Amino acid sequence: MNMFNLMAISSNENLNPLSWLLEKNYPSVRFWALLDLMDKSSTNPEVLETQNNIMKSPEIMHILEAQNKEGYWINKTNIYLPKYTATTHCLLILAELGAKKTPEIEKGIEFVYRSQRNSGHFLVDIPKTKKGKSSSVKDGCCIDGNILTYLIHFGYLNDDRTKKLLNFIIDYHSDDSAGWKCRSYPINKNGVFPINCYMGAVKVLKALSFIPKEKRSKSLNFLVDREVENILENYIYKYLRNPDGSRKDKAGWKKFGFPLFYQSDALEVLDILVRLGKSDDRMQPAIDLVLKSRQPNHKWLLNNTFNSKMLVNFEEKGKPSKWITLRALRVLKHFGIEY
Repeated sequence: MNMFNLMAISSNENLNPLSWLLEKNYPSVRFWALLDLMDKSSTNPEVLETQNNIMKSPEIMHILEAQNKEGYWINKTNIYLPKYTATTHCLLILAELGAKKTPEIEKGIEFVYRSQRNSGHFLVDIPKTKKGKSSSVKDGCCIDGNILTYLIHFGYLNDDRTKKLLNFIIDYHSDDSAGWKCRSYPINKNGVFPINCYMGAVKVLKALSFIPKEKRSKSLNFLVDREVENILENYIYKYLRNPDGSRKDKAGWKKFGFPLFYQSDALEVLDILVRLGKSDDRMQPAIDLVLKSRQPNHKWLLNNTFNSKMLVNFEEKGKPSKWITLRALRVLKHFGIEY
C-alpha cells in the first residue's frame, strides 16, 4: 500500500495528459516524456529522432542564432548579465529543452569556463588579471548549481574543470546547518528557518540529482543526503518563520513556473526529490498542492513566467502548460498514481 494519501487519477483516455505531452509538435517535452514517463532508453531510435527534431525547433534555432561567433550571448564580459538573455541563462535553457551538444554549444561552454576561478567557483564576470582568477569569494551557490546542471547535461561531468567545481561545492558546504552561505540571503534572518541560502541549495541539489548515485563520491552522497533532509525538515515550501515562531508557506513556491533560473517552486523541488528516489511523508503537503493544482482536464497551468525577458517565450501564463504537466506527471509516476 502506498504510504501517501493520494487521490487516484483516472486512466480515461480523454483525460490522459501523457498523449498530449507526446505530441510531435513540441519535441522538447516529448523527449523528456519518452525518457522519464515512457522509460525509453537514451539510445532508443524514437528518442534519438526526437532529440534531432529538438535542434530544429524554433526555440533552439532562435537561441543559437543569437549567439556571437565567439561563443557568448549578449555580453562579452559577463556570463550572467543581462538577466535571462546572457550566456549562462541561454545554456541553461538549451539544456532544459533537451538540446544536444553542438560546436556552437561547446563554444558557449568554453566561454563560461573563462569565468571560473582557480578555486573552482564561478563568478559572473570574466577575470582580467591573475588576481581576479585567484579570487577566494564564496558566494552565489545558485549560479554554480545552474552551471553544473548544464555542464552535466552536455557531457562535461568528467572534465577536470567540472571536477574542480564539484570540489569547491563540497568544501564550501555547511555540513552542520546545510546549504551554502550567500550575501543575499536572508533579507531577514528572523523570517526564515534555514540559516543558509535555501533556494540556491535547491539549484545545487538539482544538478547533483543528475549524477547517478554510484558515480557520486562519498562526500557528494553525504552532501545530497544532508540537503534532502534540510528540504524535508522544511516541508519543501514551509521554510518561512512567523513572528510567533510557527512555520509559514513560501507563497511564491505554490505557483508553478518554467523555466525558473535561480527561482524555484514546490513542484521543481518535488521533481528533484523524485529523481533522487526519495519518498517521505514530509513531502505530502507539496504533493497535495500539486494534486489540488490539477485542472479538470488533468493538465496543469503555467502560473509563473519570465516571458518577454528571455530570448524566447514558453507557453502562456494562466494556460495549460506541457512543462508543468511533465513535472507533475514525473512526480505522480514515482508514487504509482495513475494519470
